[in-house]
Amino acid sequence: MSALIYNSRDPRYKTKYGALESGETVTFRLLLPYASGAVCYSARMLVTEDSTGEETSYELVGTSHYEDGSRWWEVSLSIDKPGLYWYCFEYNTPWSEERIHKGAWSNGYIHIDPSLWQLTVYEKGFRTPDLYKGATMYQIFPDRFFNSRIPKYHVPSDRDYATWFSEPRWRPDADGKVWNNDYYGGDLKGIERKLPYLRNLGVTVLYLNPIFESHTNHRYSTADYSKIDPLLGTEEDFRELCIRAHQHGIRIILDGVFSHTGDDSVYFNKKGRYPSLGAYNSKESPYYSWYRFTEWPDKYDSWWGFDILPNVNELDPSYMEYIAGEGGIIEKWLKVGADGWRLDVADELPDEFIAAIHARAKATKKDAIVLGEVWEDASNKVAYDERRKYLLGQELDSVMNYPFASAIIDFVADNDAATFLDKILTVTENYPKEIVDVLMNMLGTHDTIRIITRLAGEDCTGKDREWQASHSLTTAQYELGVKLEKIAAAIQFTLPGMPSIYYGDEAGMQGYKDPFNRRGFPWTHLDTNLTSWYTWLGFLRKTCPVLKEGQFVPISGTSGCVCYARMNGTHPVLSSRGDALVVIANRNPHEIDYWLPEELSGLTPLMNVVYAEGRKVTVGPCSAAFLGRGRWC
Repeated sequence: MSALIYNSRDPRYKTKYGALESGETVTFRLLLPYASGAVCYSARMLVTEDSTGEETSYELVGTSHYEDGSRWWEVSLSIDKPGLYWYCFEYNTPWSEERIHKGAWSNGYIHIDPSLWQLTVYEKGFRTPDLYKGATMYQIFPDRFFNSRIPKYHVPSDRDYATWFSEPRWRPDADGKVWNNDYYGGDLKGIERKLPYLRNLGVTVLYLNPIFESHTNHRYSTADYSKIDPLLGTEEDFRELCIRAHQHGIRIILDGVFSHTGDDSVYFNKKGRYPSLGAYNSKESPYYSWYRFTEWPDKYDSWWGFDILPNVNELDPSYMEYIAGEGGIIEKWLKVGADGWRLDVADELPDEFIAAIHARAKATKKDAIVLGEVWEDASNKVAYDERRKYLLGQELDSVMNYPFASAIIDFVADNDAATFLDKILTVTENYPKEIVDVLMNMLGTHDTIRIITRLAGEDCTGKDREWQASHSLTTAQYELGVKLEKIAAAIQFTLPGMPSIYYGDEAGMQGYKDPFNRRGFPWTHLDTNLTSWYTWLGFLRKTCPVLKEGQFVPISGTSGCVCYARMNGTHPVLSSRGDALVVIANRNPHEIDYWLPEELSGLTPLMNVVYAEGRKVTVGPCSAAFLGRGRWC
């Protein structure tokens, strides 16, 4: 009997790779025993609907095709209801009934722990905006990117200003509080002035951390969703930024922080800053029903226990209308010029609320994108005891792809080549391909350690802010970090989805956790080695056709090296025809000779190839080599 009974990633066993559109027909095949004394005479596929727990049995039919003493059995089915489905198989011989469950690399095995395969079924006709396929994203923390020096008006008098290259303030006051009220003065006009720099870097999408009025420098404590923070500029400044960005071929995504507001806001008004009545001031406030008070006014539900961030009831009709209704916040800023929304802590937003935002965004601008912050596998995420429906077609177009980031970092920093490909394939198999093609693939964000520090610096686990503030990379660590970051970026830019650069990573910015990952951009001290590398990767994104929607095809992951291809096709399998891009990432401190599969013989060297002839490719130490096929290269 063949060792390979079933593999959900192999087209011989499953005719459609990955998630299915509702109503789409797919055929499943098993290779079952036909040897003397152990002949399989019946087989079934057992499918469990996640939302109801109901199991359905589908009979497989034996075919006239045989292989290695085994017979092919198959069944075709389609599922009309979007959702998650879990499946396994069982079969009968004259002597026993056996169960086939999912094992390593999605292979089928008998007598292992009862793991099931996941089948994601999404809404028929669901499509994500083509504008973001093949895009390159850049994330900006507005206060720290660039200060235009243009005078601002109506800025609250309690803002505290810092010089551009000063250390972010992190020491608590006498009461143990860190106020996050040191402002560097980065603004919208500053971003506008740097659009040529971003365009030359290859950027086509800008994701801006919050820009609405707030009384903290990170602006995740919203004070007024309807106004631009005055230190960043005006609504007209934002409108002008969008116009100029579009002229450079760049679209803008805004950060929507809708799970909570600030206590110092027009809606809650705990500090009495605003003349109108907030929920804290009166039960007659129009915003009172937005919040959950256990004992008004001082005891209320807050985000992760931070009383400066009172949680909102997203399903309150008044709040729903204000954010996602006609003429609401989602619509307002899309009409001003934004092109999409990133939803902060999407896990804490009800499905109905996300669906309302999605519907309003699409109704306002058909190519708007709605992207969610989800740290785990978003296809099967359980949050607050509920299976989430993010990726089924009515909620999110994309998510922040932390699983890819983890796979890249585990390989580059910790030399885990063995499981890299499996981690990538788990996502591409579980997510609808429409979403895979527009995933936000980052190496770092405002919530994580700077990528060069993570790759080459000391581990900060258990270290306090005093330690983090006083530690930076040594010269030797930095030189290694540059090499490792270039490998990580090479992978990031060539996986399915949109690579996202956190501002300054391309310049060599260092830093441990918040706030040390949020320093001012070093405009006078760019690392041109890194910047040039990111610029070349951005050029590759624009010229290589398979990076837009091509399949991810695994080749190998072992001995400090990973190799994969991107090529057109319906399955992640190698082809000897058509456009192709091959990446060989060598994490080893020494040169390697890599032998490509026969289908990829004679590719054109593009970058970092020491030597190539036929199938043999020599790759230098600690580097990533690129080879291509097609007229584009």
